[in-house]
Parts: sequence; C-alpha cells; structure tokens
Amino acid sequence: MNEEERKEQTEYEQRRAERRAARIKRHRRQMRMKCLLVLGCAVLVVIAGWQAVRLIKGRRAETVIKETPIKKIVQTPPEYDVQLLTVNEYSRPGTALEKVTGIVVHYTANPGTTAQQNRDYFEGLGLSKATYASSHFVVGIEGELIQCIPCKEIAYASNDRNKDTIAIECCIPDETGKFSEASYQTLVHLLAWLMGRYDLDIDAVIRHYDVTEKLCPKYYVEHPDAWDALKEAVCTYIDTYGTETPNL
Repeated sequence: MNEEERKEQTEYEQRRAERRAARIKRHRRQMRMKCLLVLGCAVLVVIAGWQAVRLIKGRRAETVIKETPIKKIVQTPPEYDVQLLTVNEYSRPGTALEKVTGIVVHYTANPGTTAQQNRDYFEGLGLSKATYASSHFVVGIEGELIQCIPCKEIAYASNDRNKDTIAIECCIPDETGKFSEASYQTLVHLLAWLMGRYDLDIDAVIRHYDVTEKLCPKYYVEHPDAWDALKEAVCTYIDTYGTETPNL
C-alpha cells in the first residue's frame, strides 16, 4: 500500500469514527430525552395524585362541616303551670307520642276566656263527653301558660297530626283572633324552646289550617304576612337568646 492509499485509508477510518461518534452522541441525546419525558410524566402523575388527595380531603372536610353545623337553641322554657288533665277518653287518652316532628299553633275561638278556663273545659270533657279536644299547652291573654298534656303523649287537637306534633292553644281577647302582645311573647318563647328541645327548624311550626284548612288560628290564616312575621320573631328570639350547640 503506497502513501496515497494509506492516506485514503486513514481518512476513511476517521470519517467512519466520526460517524460512529455522531451516532453514539445522537443515541445518548435520544436516551436523555426519553428519560426526561418519563421523569416529567412521573412528576405530573405525582402532582395529579397530590391534587386529587387534597380535593378528596377538602370534600370530606366540607362534608363534615355540612353534617355538623353549629346551631342555636333556647334551653330555658317560659314559666308554665303544670295542670295535667285526668286520663280520659275525650281529652287525654294517654296514648304515647313516639316522635315530635312538628308544632301546631291553634286559637281558642272563644274571646275573653282565660288559659285556666280553657284547661278546665278540656278536663270537663271527660265527664260531659261533648267532643274530643285538648292541647299540650294553653297560652293565656295575660301571657300565662298552662301545660295540660305531657309532651310524650298525644293531644286531641290536630287531626291526623296528633300522632307527631305538640299542640298549643292561644287565648284571644276579641273576635279578630289576633293574639294579645303578652300571648304573642309567651308563644314566641315557647316555640323557640320546643324547637330546640325536639331539634326542629322553623318550617316545622305550622298552623291548624296547614293540616286541615280550618280557619285556625283565624287572624294568622286571614293575614299570612302576620304568620310569617311571627315565625320570623321566633327565629330572632333563638338568635338573640339561644346558645350555640353542634347539630349532631
């Protein structure tokens, strides 16, 4: 092999080595790109998983907050006189009231009578047998309050809702059926206390009218805005005088 041939051979080997080095360099670059791509995908997966865990924990926390809200209840009842009726077929049957899901407001429809007179009327039905009637509480014109039936028993006041409601009769001063201011204030306090005692919201406070469409309590059927105002007064009373407790 002469000098020229050796020179060509050397140049060939150099070019071959350069091509090989270029291939190796290109291969390494491709491998680095693949590694970076895999690493990037892994990082994205980790971030996505972390975000998912945060979202789930957030939703769980939100669920716990929604399930255990803080509410206020009035723990002290208005002053009342316990004068339970004698157990009888016509006004106090002694039947158990298993669960309270509502409170029904009535009016006595006999203007000027007192809470005591209405309580005694219910007591007398056991002898007169004139009709079936009673209520758990009677609110007087002067704001006096008498309990006639234990809250764990039914009263004859609200037809098919006797089985799951507390009944409140309110005395009235005149034919309009509007409650006196003293009656109104006692009723608001009583409703607020009963709502807390039985874990009820304001929608559970209804009129006799809402059960049977009877005109009772008259003024608050004829003036639905006055009924709404009474319910608002109950909510305000709870907000003002209630104590906070978790709604477990």
